[in-house]
Amino acid sequence: MFKLSELQHRRQQLISHIKSDELIVLIAAPEYLRNGDVFYPYRQNSDFYYLTAFPEPEAIGLLIPDNKKGKFILFNRAEDQAAAIWNGERIGQIRARKEYGADEAYSIDQLEAKLPEYIAHTRVCYHLNNEKLNSQTLARINKLLARVKKKPTEYAKKLIDSVHEMRLRKSPIELDCLRQAAHISGEAHLRAMRACRPGLYEYQLEAELMYAFYGQGSQALAYPNIVASGANSCILHYTDNQAQLKAGDLVLIDAGCEYQNYASDITRTFPINGRFNPEQKAIYQIVSKAQQAILALIKPGVVWNQLQKTCVELITQGLVDLGLLKGTLSDLIQQKSYQKFYMHGCSHWLGLDVHDVGCYKVEKKWRSLEPDMVFTVEPGIYITPAPDIDKKWWNIGIRIEDDVRVTQEACEVLTSQTPKDLADIENIIRTSS
Repeated sequence: MFKLSELQHRRQQLISHIKSDELIVLIAAPEYLRNGDVFYPYRQNSDFYYLTAFPEPEAIGLLIPDNKKGKFILFNRAEDQAAAIWNGERIGQIRARKEYGADEAYSIDQLEAKLPEYIAHTRVCYHLNNEKLNSQTLARINKLLARVKKKPTEYAKKLIDSVHEMRLRKSPIELDCLRQAAHISGEAHLRAMRACRPGLYEYQLEAELMYAFYGQGSQALAYPNIVASGANSCILHYTDNQAQLKAGDLVLIDAGCEYQNYASDITRTFPINGRFNPEQKAIYQIVSKAQQAILALIKPGVVWNQLQKTCVELITQGLVDLGLLKGTLSDLIQQKSYQKFYMHGCSHWLGLDVHDVGCYKVEKKWRSLEPDMVFTVEPGIYITPAPDIDKKWWNIGIRIEDDVRVTQEACEVLTSQTPKDLADIENIIRTSS
């Protein structure tokens, strides 16, 4: 749970960007119907959560300038004993004030009665939310604004950018959540390695991941689990997880949980029978060398695209050394020939979203790294069957992914406990079989 002082500071930072006759409307994520009368598990809108930590749907927050401090007004579901029998207790208004720092809290059913009081002297009402996802709530608010002869709410891109800039640099509490998510996910990957053997199905390895996630205090995935064996390891976002594991193949697992809404994102690739063959080992070593070089590069002041530049150079050279690419390094990079085998970026921001918010460029220039930014490092090589490639290389897909935080002098690898050394991986699987 976040300290109220931290949430208040975030809201004050955002309020400082608006004028005294302006107001910000925050809208909680809606619930989504799965089928019949069953809903998908609820996940709060990340910006709403960042500013309020409030976990329930059917909530609307108002941020109002009030000297330097500002006010946070919350409309949320009222306590309901009848509803509690079916779905559990609601937070209600007393707890909204006490536990979430609302200066004032009202039932969401009082929105039409109370909102006019707060917008009476307001010239502009901004909202930060996706208009399609929150169309019903926005229509409700705009109908009320029209009734009191006010303009409809305006989508505030600049304010959203301000929130996302705030989210880019993690606080100590956020870093603790990210470390815990990384730890839980790392233990899950280790459990899957130990359980791996020919004859299992991908979904059975996935079950090992889920057991470890839930057993250690996470009840949500950061993204759908990827458990990809054999040819499936060359499909970047493979999530069917239905194939049977075969001796001699690799399995690539890309899986991460959330802890208190903060994501982890780890990938490990290992041999199903516990031993890399020569071709698999050669590709693994290229990917590993690229990742280690990127990690060694990370420190404050390094420009973001330098990470990808280093990755491309090392992977391309490695593929040339193995004869999978032919030509000079500069020509192959200029022609982007490497994209046949490596077609994605080596990093992305990480936080409340697995592909977290934050610009990679500032005023059209690549951003420089700063302390407490958190992101992934994930080089990979994927070799799909092709007439011009020797069959011994076919269906080798390898990615190694870790989560890192920029420190004052270098980087902290949040997922360092998750084995990735080639010999360590072989030993874990062989001794566990």
